[in-house]
Amino acid sequence: MKMHPYWLDSRPAFRGATPGDLPEKADVVVVGGGFCGLSTALAVAKRGGSVLLLEAGAVGEAASGRNGGQCNNGFAHDYGSVRAEIGAARAEALYRAYDDAVDTVERIVREEAIDCAFERRGKLKLAGSAAAFEKFRASAELLQCEADPECFLVEKADLGSEIGSDVFHGGLVYPKSAQVHVGRLAVGLAEAAVRHGADIREDAPVTGLTRLEGDRYRVTTPRGSVEAGQVVLATGTSQQGPLFHFRRRIVPIGSFVLATEPLSEALCARILPQRRSTTVARTIGNYFRFSPDNRLIFGGRARFAISNPTQDRKSGAVLHRQMLEYFPYLADTRIDYCWGGVIDATRDRHPRAGQHRGLYYAMGFSGHGVQMATHMGGVLARMLEGDSAANPFAAMDWPAIPGHFGPPWFLPLVGAYYTVKDRFAA
Repeated sequence: MKMHPYWLDSRPAFRGATPGDLPEKADVVVVGGGFCGLSTALAVAKRGGSVLLLEAGAVGEAASGRNGGQCNNGFAHDYGSVRAEIGAARAEALYRAYDDAVDTVERIVREEAIDCAFERRGKLKLAGSAAAFEKFRASAELLQCEADPECFLVEKADLGSEIGSDVFHGGLVYPKSAQVHVGRLAVGLAEAAVRHGADIREDAPVTGLTRLEGDRYRVTTPRGSVEAGQVVLATGTSQQGPLFHFRRRIVPIGSFVLATEPLSEALCARILPQRRSTTVARTIGNYFRFSPDNRLIFGGRARFAISNPTQDRKSGAVLHRQMLEYFPYLADTRIDYCWGGVIDATRDRHPRAGQHRGLYYAMGFSGHGVQMATHMGGVLARMLEGDSAANPFAAMDWPAIPGHFGPPWFLPLVGAYYTVKDRFAA
């Protein structure tokens, strides 16, 4: 079993990074080489600006290459709960921003001819109890009336058309959702950005941000410094660099994934006949789908811990048990890959984007970064030009999390709370 991501193991190498020292100046400096940073660099370059992207490691190898490969519309929350919290008009607008995000991924893939197995297979959200399915029913009624008329319920009696498991009590299908090979998408975005004139530097962690005036900053790395007309922070949960303001507002949560050996077409048809991206509606739930070569990609918040080799192995064992609870007939199936990653979660699980002390940012994607991080690249490019109305998260305040000053010491307590909550909700 390989202890690194299947997506990174099966993607082509990116060879477009520039070696050597940094240039003296750039119109825009983007910090972070995941989906958000890469799509920002691409969008700025296509507008004719000089853009320099600085990545601490290699592009697409952090959260963007360590997720489940789902590209879903809709947000993590129950639609009715969001509607009650922020009002019907804002809830609908926010929901449609996620529709736009999936559209953005599809458009970029098509325009830049990125070979990343993008497919609109839809998302299946599964109810683990009869009570959970009744909540689905109420949510579907609101969604169909206000935000997503294409979504539909699947009753328990009909669930065999969607999944080869008898442990669930019904489902809700979101047909607009998609899936993608995230490793190939990241490399394709990087290659497209370079092709349009962006300068990408790997192994260039930002160690200093010195404000000069207005939006202008001096950005320092071990490879030199550059004067930036504007700076975009697309760093997610990065623990490197002078990002204390943002770290206080983001909780890094471990997410862990398995990939099986390639399965037969018949077995795939038994597990997920429609080959949808699938989620289990629990706070500590699972998500799964097939890879382009018929591996079952099975993930979840198996443990409330930060990814490292020890936690990845422990979490992989938990995931394997969960997979067999749903699909006991996979007991003899080999596990080829096990890996972990980190989700940049906000307290309310809504992303944030805006400007702080002249620094533009988008982060806190809370498990929905494949689509929304990619989408926010184009939004950030418009924000740099003064179009603040482009930001779907502009009206959301973002206070610091009380007691959070660095490493998330409270994760075990949060995990215990949600474990109990899920148990009583079942």
